[in-house]
This record gives sequence, structure tokens and C-alpha cells, in this order.
Amino acid sequence: MNPLIPGPTSRIYFSQRLRLHYVDWGNPDAPPLLLLHGGRDHCRNWDWVAEALRGDWHIVAPDLRGHGDSAWSPDGNYAVSAFVYDLAQLIHQQKLAPLTIIAHSLGAHIALRYAGLYPDHVRRLVAIEGVWPPPARAHDGAEADIGAHLRAWIDRTRGLAGRLPRRYASIEDAFRRMQEENKHLSPAQALYLTQHGVNQNEDGSFSWKFDNYVRAFAPHDVTMAELEALWRAITCPIMHVYGEETRLPDPAAKGWLPLFRDAELLRVPHAGHWVHHDQLDVFIAAVRRFIGGSTIA
Repeated sequence: MNPLIPGPTSRIYFSQRLRLHYVDWGNPDAPPLLLLHGGRDHCRNWDWVAEALRGDWHIVAPDLRGHGDSAWSPDGNYAVSAFVYDLAQLIHQQKLAPLTIIAHSLGAHIALRYAGLYPDHVRRLVAIEGVWPPPARAHDGAEADIGAHLRAWIDRTRGLAGRLPRRYASIEDAFRRMQEENKHLSPAQALYLTQHGVNQNEDGSFSWKFDNYVRAFAPHDVTMAELEALWRAITCPIMHVYGEETRLPDPAAKGWLPLFRDAELLRVPHAGHWVHHDQLDVFIAAVRRFIGGSTIA
């Protein structure tokens, strides 16, 4: 990050009575570009991408509910539909449509659903590892009977109710945990993400900002057939980005790629799940080619 260039401005919007946070990188006369982070992450993880693209775009990056500096849902509601609603509210309230979106993981999964619901609102979409089945039954399988499925969800949620946020004695301890999560991060990257990803507790210790309840999706969601229908409804060009070292399923091998009418797949060597961190220069070059610049129509 260049210390001589001002960073983003923090702003607030409301969705379902929740006070949600986003950052605005200025340049309001440029085309809008929304950056949407993944699960247990925060909006400042996009800072390197935003700094590279801010000259051509009006960049907005929200914190999902229960993440970063956004409010935690009081009833632990982290259904994908709630995230989609929050995204729709931000775009509606700030009059961002039509817009371009770059999104990662859970954020990409959310953005793909939004693009299927409102195809005229999205010009182009870069989806980093966001193509996977509905997460509601990820733990017990799609074939589980409804009783077993709901009991499993109750057990998972009850377990989270008793799970206290982990406390780290120092920023350095949290920083080491960040390094363990992604071996590709440089020490400077890991420290920066840690500093923006923790709050200091009253006793002086540090805890991650995200709500532990984000680990449990709501028990009901769209079916796979319904999700595929949403993917088919997307009209904008999509670039699906995957790290070659990812643990997520290959969308081409799964037969999901043809469900998108105008899509390409970019596999990035020497990158895991966080491609935009692991191979920033490669990612920025690909994104610039795909989304263009301030002259995009």
C-alpha cells in the first residue's frame, strides 16, 4: 500500500435493521466496481486489488453481515438469501447498477445468485472459486431426510452457541494463525490482513471480527436445480478464477461451466483459494483484460 495515497472512506448502510459497513475508494464519476469478500474475511482484504484498479473505477467493498465492521445478526441468521438481500440493498441504496463485480468464495457464490436474479444489473463478473452446490446441506448430504438434516443443523448451531471467540494474547499470535491459514501470504500481507481482521478485547487480548455463527448456514436454501436455473439466467460475461492448488471442485470437471452462457475459466498456477493474494500481479492482469477500464460501456 502506498502511504502517500489516501485510503478508502468507511460508510454505513442498513439492511434488515442491521448496521452494515462498506468502504468507498472514491472516484465517483467512474463506473462502479463492487468487491465482495468471502467467509470469515473482511472488506480490507481487497486493498491491494482496489489500489491497482481505483484509477479506472469507483470501487465499493462491503463487509458481509457478521464480518469485519458490520453488525452481527442477533439471531444468527446467515442464510445465503440474507447475504443476497444485503447485497441487493447496497446496490439499490447507492444506485450502483449496472455495475461490475469481483467476488471471492462465499462472496462469489452470493454474487452469482444476485446476477441471476438481476441480470440487467451486472455488466461483468469475476468469480473467484464461487461455484459450488447450495451450502445448507454441506455437512449431511443432499440425500439426508429432513429430520436428520434439521437435527444435524441444531447440533451444529448449539455447538457454536458454546464456542467462545478465540483470544490471542497479541497481534503477533493472531498474525501467526493467519500465516498458518494461507502459506502463500508474505509476512507483510499476513500482518496487514491480521491488523484489519481483529478487534482488541477489554482485557487487551485480540479476537477475529467475524461472528462464529457464520460457520453455520441456515438449514433451508434453494435446491441444486434452482441454483442451476439462477446460473442459467445470468447474461453478463463471467470469468471464473481458480487456483491450481485449490481444494474446491473444478467447475469444468463437475459439468457446471456450460450452465453459464458466457463464461471462461482461468486456472492460476502457484495459487490456492485466495488467488487475489497468492498471485496478485497475475490476477490484476487477467482482471484488467476481462473488465477493461474507465471507458467500458
